[in-house]
Amino acid sequence: MSAGLPAGTPTDQFIGGAWTQGEQGDFAVLNPSTGEEIARVPRAGQGDVARAVEAASAALPGWSATAPRERAEVLRRVFELMIARREDLAYLMSLEMGKSLTDARGEVTYAAEFFRWFSEEAVRIGGELRTAPSGGNRILTFKKPVGVALLLTPWNFPAAMATRKIAPALAAGCTVLLKPAEDTPLTALAIAQLLAEAGVPAGVVNVLTTDRPGELVEWALTDSRVRKMSFTGSTGVGRVLLKQAADRIVNASMELGGNAPFIVLDDADLDAAVEGAMQAKMRNGGQACTAANRFFVQRGVADAFADKLADAMAALRMGPGTDEQTQLGPVVNAKQVNGIAQRVEESVAAGAKVRLGGARHDGPGFFYPATVLTDVPPDAPAGKDEIFGPVAPIIGVADEDEAVRLANSTDMGLAGYVYTGDLARGLRISERLEVGMVGLNRGLISDPAAPFGGVKESGLGREGGYEGIEEYLETTYVATQW
Repeated sequence: MSAGLPAGTPTDQFIGGAWTQGEQGDFAVLNPSTGEEIARVPRAGQGDVARAVEAASAALPGWSATAPRERAEVLRRVFELMIARREDLAYLMSLEMGKSLTDARGEVTYAAEFFRWFSEEAVRIGGELRTAPSGGNRILTFKKPVGVALLLTPWNFPAAMATRKIAPALAAGCTVLLKPAEDTPLTALAIAQLLAEAGVPAGVVNVLTTDRPGELVEWALTDSRVRKMSFTGSTGVGRVLLKQAADRIVNASMELGGNAPFIVLDDADLDAAVEGAMQAKMRNGGQACTAANRFFVQRGVADAFADKLADAMAALRMGPGTDEQTQLGPVVNAKQVNGIAQRVEESVAAGAKVRLGGARHDGPGFFYPATVLTDVPPDAPAGKDEIFGPVAPIIGVADEDEAVRLANSTDMGLAGYVYTGDLARGLRISERLEVGMVGLNRGLISDPAAPFGGVKESGLGREGGYEGIEEYLETTYVATQW
């Protein structure tokens, strides 16, 4: 164990129920609050991937044949263990990712809930019996696990993105290889430890770590026993993975970029809209695919909204994620800081005005301050690009039609937010938005019981809800008669 980590935190890979080193040495995990190394984890080699696929494949027949109730009870135990270890998991996430302890505790609760939800869905996998319209035969369908699943998760929600994939896969009877992001592998290894403690058989869950994800994915996808891939991350990487999956027609689920619009109309309760904006924009420091990214505010209330939002964001205390007083932690790495700063600087050069922040933070760690931009041209970087950080660009609009037109003027379509005092108006706009999820007078939309996913280039498939388990099931149809 490395210094600073909670006692017992694993730093090895997990393959076939055993902790193991990697074939290609190791790499450093950094604390984004300081830039200092907190641990070293293995760099998986081709042999490690082959062993993980072999372990998952060997475990598949037994796990898929395990009674649904038994699978459900194992998942329920994982939920209980995560809740019991919430403080250690939250601290670990804050340490390796930088999010505030408040956000981290909330994420552990949210992440654990996927195990509880899918423990309940595991026993509800069904089928159908129908009579063919001709009356000549019966149509019988039943569901089977798709097989060995490769799960690829991002750094921004190290626990929730892992459990949102592992839980439905295990509930369906699949076995998995999980590759967490190189910036945040420790949380995934800690969850693997809890899964083993809860009674998940050896080989059912395997966790491989690497800072060379491209080669690991290529090795895994060339193995014919891998039948499923689920990825959360950027649209650019998603395109590459879909091309790789196409070579072997691997079943693929994709949760990709966001660029969410946040619409505030002139009849909205501005205090409620600001409260929702703080949740939608500043949760996790703006590093969320669902984060409000473009604020379209009717001009009659734009200045008042900007003032209130700037006041709320200015009150946030920036500091190390593991500090109890911190409300805004660092972004994950130096590359992310540079990307945020560049978009802000280019937007200001294009005519945007800085109402709050707008300058890099001096000092150690990877910090960018809370920033509010007003009068942002829609074609400026902050008006059209996804900014994965604590920047709120406000674009004035004449009416709801202009707001919807600008909101839909992107290839992305994950989430959107609408604030209005007229429910019917809000529902009409919600229908017009080209997104998979809408927060109507709500700043938080994620829920394990709801289908999470987008349209257009924001992804394929849904996670969570009743729909989430279907991503890991295949349908078999039997024609018969009696």
